Amino acid sequence: MTLRRRLACLLAVLLLACTLFPAACADGPIQTVRVLLQSLALTDRCDLWTTGPYTAECEGTEVYLPAGVHAVAMLRENAIWLFVDNVSLRAGKNVTLRQNASGSYGSGLRLSDGGNLYPGDLKLTIADGKLRAMLTIGVEDYLLGVVPYEMADSFPLEALKAQAVCARTYALSHRNTDREWDMTDTTADQVFRGVNSAYTNAAAAVIQTTGVVAMVNGNFAVCYYSASNGGRTELPQNVWGGSDAPSCYAIQEDPYDLANPESPVKRVRLRQDGSGLPESLLQLLAQRLSTEMQKQGFMTGAEHLRVDMLTDVSLGGGNARYPATTLSLTFWWSGHKSTDPAMFVPGQEAATVTVNLFPDGIQALGLSIAGMNNEQVTLVREEDAWRIESRRYGHGVGMSQRGAQYLAENQQASFDQILGFYYPGIQLMVGGTARTVLPTVRPSLAETPGPAATATPRPTLMPVTSALPAGAYLASVEGVAEDSSLNLRAEPNSAATILMRLLPHQRVIVLELCEDPVWAHVKTDTAEGYVMVSFLSPVQDTP
Repeated sequence: MTLRRRLACLLAVLLLACTLFPAACADGPIQTVRVLLQSLALTDRCDLWTTGPYTAECEGTEVYLPAGVHAVAMLRENAIWLFVDNVSLRAGKNVTLRQNASGSYGSGLRLSDGGNLYPGDLKLTIADGKLRAMLTIGVEDYLLGVVPYEMADSFPLEALKAQAVCARTYALSHRNTDREWDMTDTTADQVFRGVNSAYTNAAAAVIQTTGVVAMVNGNFAVCYYSASNGGRTELPQNVWGGSDAPSCYAIQEDPYDLANPESPVKRVRLRQDGSGLPESLLQLLAQRLSTEMQKQGFMTGAEHLRVDMLTDVSLGGGNARYPATTLSLTFWWSGHKSTDPAMFVPGQEAATVTVNLFPDGIQALGLSIAGMNNEQVTLVREEDAWRIESRRYGHGVGMSQRGAQYLAENQQASFDQILGFYYPGIQLMVGGTARTVLPTVRPSLAETPGPAATATPRPTLMPVTSALPAGAYLASVEGVAEDSSLNLRAEPNSAATILMRLLPHQRVIVLELCEDPVWAHVKTDTAEGYVMVSFLSPVQDTP
């Protein structure tokens, strides 16, 4: 059967399988996943920039954070402190920054100034004397921060779509209510680095496959993938242990990964005349030949061994997993004797040394790629040398990203055809995820943010010593709790930028009432802005 006919058959099967998400998911489409942000490597500080409204929740209190705020969470004496503008709040053992609804989609937090966007709710806790961050994020938003970091944004769209389905299915299959989080943001699960709007191809792949998941036997398939399988797929239990192979995996040849010139490969040439052999290979040969060298009266060690001619190089021990597992070299050699350590003396006969490729041979040849001792090793005889090549970057289970790239670019394969090749027996179904609905912040919270400074000592009230202009009067901030504050805003509306927070009993000069009588234009000796009139009480004395 030709490749095109084979892919067409796979597509037909997958199209028949595409249906609504199975009723087995009794709770309906899944909205969010929880991601432990290990890559931040937090210690005692976490900087946060809001691009949309948030509510900070801690120890039963709430603080409203509008868009454009730079907040800092710091660990002090085994407690988390939250600093926003001129206000500090002792948050205790944990604080959650809850994302609120806003007028535009795409808001969230930035965890570095100008960095990627982290939409969702961020929970900060204390673990092992350090801050720990866990993000609860919509599944589709999560994929926007995974796909371009697991597969380059420059890859063909159909390959990126296959990656999106794999990443989505992996995420849903790893949700675990028995843990505080479902996944980490590292290669231990899937790399997640937040959302970068520059990665438009990856975003298109996520959007065009929204809700599509891979199922096997009525459950989410565990869609493992790696950069390159070296021309042959691997079984999960061969990598991580266990005895039962999921039905969507098989060991099979992968000509697409092998044909991709971008697939990682390392090469070494062993010349027939024995020159230029890797030093590590000479050390291994000297080690294995030491008994024979001693028997013939030679000194031992790589510095006392010379390979004069290679007569044969061969690979052996191949099995279903690997083309080869042993390396054999037959060669004529010379060595130093203690009677004349400056002269190389030929050995009595040719030697044959056989070593296991993993780990000895692969390390001696300098052919290790990912350090996993699972490379696919092949041998090519040249006119005056033997060329040994190793391939495979990663565990090799499931989809090869380089194979997917080749299939999309050179075989015009669609994403479902790619997935059908790497996960035989899966069913693609739609409706696995749904977008999250963000809460709307309570108006009272937006107007009068929660607890202000509880640090010691409480900040001193600002002075008001200026003379009252004509028509102005003196007022005091009242009607807010002693541990709360009143927003001084740049404009007379609740969405305006917060200039600072006024503490209870802070005196201000009321310059005028605004066109909207809910707001007043006020000033102190050091600040000027707008506050809500309902939180001001006139005072009779003069400043």
